[in-house]
Amino acid sequence: MAGGHKELPVVYLARHGETAWSISGQHTGLTDLPLTEVGENAARKIRSALRGLRFAGVFSSPLRRARRTCELAGFGASAEILDDLVEWDYGVYEGRTSAEIHAERPSWNLFRDGCPGGESPEEVAARADRVVEVVRSVSGNVLLFSSGHFLRMLAARWAGIDTLGAGSLMLSTASLSVLGYEGSIARPAVRLWNDTHHLFSGSEWYVNAESLQLTEVTK
Repeated sequence: MAGGHKELPVVYLARHGETAWSISGQHTGLTDLPLTEVGENAARKIRSALRGLRFAGVFSSPLRRARRTCELAGFGASAEILDDLVEWDYGVYEGRTSAEIHAERPSWNLFRDGCPGGESPEEVAARADRVVEVVRSVSGNVLLFSSGHFLRMLAARWAGIDTLGAGSLMLSTASLSVLGYEGSIARPAVRLWNDTHHLFSGSEWYVNAESLQLTEVTK
């Protein structure tokens, strides 16, 4: 099976492409923004990075920035919408930057404190746990399209990192990451994180199904 041993499937994570608020640094939870032109072009490059890989399940957040990324990456026809993949509900912090929030609450940390009127870290972690259950019920490799903060929490829950530690797992737009195992189903691990080689101009990269490393296409 492409992307890993048959008994040890892997989970590919694709963060959506750029939006106007990802440029400005505004927290974008349930606000249903479209991709920018740059974001759409980056989403098309995900298609090249994942070429040749086969997935037993493809799931997307219901938000259009994730759905559009999924479509442009070439998986729109096979994807299933999974509501639990939606981004963090930022409540009253929706549309605000971290700098603005810290001006009022200098010690605020999303992964510790959550958002007033929105979700707590524990609530997002519970959603992530449900996604892990869905993923592990699929016999084979899985591809997920979602948003940055939720995917960081998902990776933390997969690897047994506490919710606060998820804040250290930075993610770029249109990045690719891979969750899997270290030799045994009992040892879940992060195998590739926040890779953006496929976005570099003048070169073409794809995920090598055997090594799970980004490999440059030779002309």
